[in-house]
Amino acid sequence: MRRYFKQERRDLVLEENFYKRKFSLEGKTAIVTGALGLLGKEFCKGLAEFGANVVVVDLDEKKAKDFSKELSYKYKVKSLGMKCDVSREEDVNNMVERVLEEYTKIDILHNNAATKTDDLEGFFAPFEEYSPDNWRNVMSVNIDGMFLVAQKVGQHMAKVGGGSIIQTSSIYGLVAPDMRIYKGAVYLNKNINTPAVYTVSKAAVIGLTKYLAAYWGNKKIRVNTLILGGNESGQNEIFVKNYSHKVPLGRMGYPDEMVGALIYLASDASSYVTGQSIVVDGGFSIW
Repeated sequence: MRRYFKQERRDLVLEENFYKRKFSLEGKTAIVTGALGLLGKEFCKGLAEFGANVVVVDLDEKKAKDFSKELSYKYKVKSLGMKCDVSREEDVNNMVERVLEEYTKIDILHNNAATKTDDLEGFFAPFEEYSPDNWRNVMSVNIDGMFLVAQKVGQHMAKVGGGSIIQTSSIYGLVAPDMRIYKGAVYLNKNINTPAVYTVSKAAVIGLTKYLAAYWGNKKIRVNTLILGGNESGQNEIFVKNYSHKVPLGRMGYPDEMVGALIYLASDASSYVTGQSIVVDGGFSIW
């Protein structure tokens, strides 16, 4: 049977800056996992600039704390740096409990952590030679970690009247990689590709998002996916050229260009948006 929620009549009186204020995150608390990565830092900066208190979550506790101090100083918000391995349930439970001790409420979760593991040779190995151990290690962060963090934070949000969960995926969770662009591609002095485990884990994020949006809709928890295209981050010229050739806008993205969509999904500007994927890829996935 279809669920039906009686809607309260809402007669809007448009006060000054009504729509502008919808994007404000002032006074809200946001957790960002994978916060010290190339994109993670920009996401934290964006949330802080719009007024959120940002919890910086990553594996390196000292760097997380140092970066949180930078955010507090620059944006005049409260910020907390924490170590957490999102693939470990105990770590996740402790992290969320610590955040609630500090802020009492979590309004926004950016489920952003992902891994290539420390074994880059194994991560980029051909499919026929891919190690089941490497597969499980990547999945333990890219999807198990998403599940564990969403589960713990979502339980809290359900009790306090809702919140916004944004989960980071990739265009390669939406479309298959074009293997031709990797011919001669190098990153960190290694030949690179997009392994199956990356595509599968990122596709799973989209499925998890849709499930949680349906599951928690009656708790006023919105769950959406941020699907990101390739960003310039030290790839060699051959890869950048090959990739850019497939993008209608003719180039790779820059980290700051990923932030606007996150702010929209985190804020009340997207109050009637859930279960959706916002693609920020310069048009890569339309062909």
